[in-house]
Amino acid sequence: MNLDFSAIFETAPNLLDQGHAGLAATAVIFALLYVSKKGKSEIVEKEIEVVNEVEVIKEVEVIKEVEVIKEVEVIKEVEVIKEVEVSPKLDSTSPAAALQLLSLLQQEARFIDFISEDLTGFADAEVGAAARVIHEGGQKVLSQYFTLEPVVNQEEESPITLPAGFDATQIRLTGNVVGQAPFSGVLVHKGWKVAATKLPKLAPGHDLNIVAAAEVEL
Repeated sequence: MNLDFSAIFETAPNLLDQGHAGLAATAVIFALLYVSKKGKSEIVEKEIEVVNEVEVIKEVEVIKEVEVIKEVEVIKEVEVIKEVEVSPKLDSTSPAAALQLLSLLQQEARFIDFISEDLTGFADAEVGAAARVIHEGGQKVLSQYFTLEPVVNQEEESPITLPAGFDATQIRLTGNVVGQAPFSGVLVHKGWKVAATKLPKLAPGHDLNIVAAAEVEL
């Protein structure tokens, strides 16, 4: 058997070209796959970056909202503090001392009886006689249980000058009040202030609402 080497050599280049072409095609396919995967990975990475950026933006917005809420709360707290500072503090008072004084005035001067009476049908002389009893009894209560002093220790209807910064709770201005102190005027009333209080002690269980017990004669 004789081999035709010339034919083999003639067909060899074709076979080689076909092999190279196959290898080239395979290489191109792998390159395309690589590029495709790389492109997909880049897209995924970009999507992740976008998602991360969105999440960061959302976190920043939440932080800003929280800061705004905190600022609003601080402003509200400051406003409340200002309102508390501006609003005068009112002390709650107990009616016990007032009821006790009213009871003493009724006991010594028949004060409630006189004030509650309709004086329309009484003559001035009768009213004057009753007023004398009220005056004597009331004077006794004041002198016995209170120490009173004048606010301004000078004669009424005398000239007076009030310096800047005078205590407006102790001296009340009347008439044509214009401008700023010092003021010059006339002392109309010297005023009164309580220097000491000596109300009697109460027995346990005493009902202060009964300012005058009913009287029954047997």
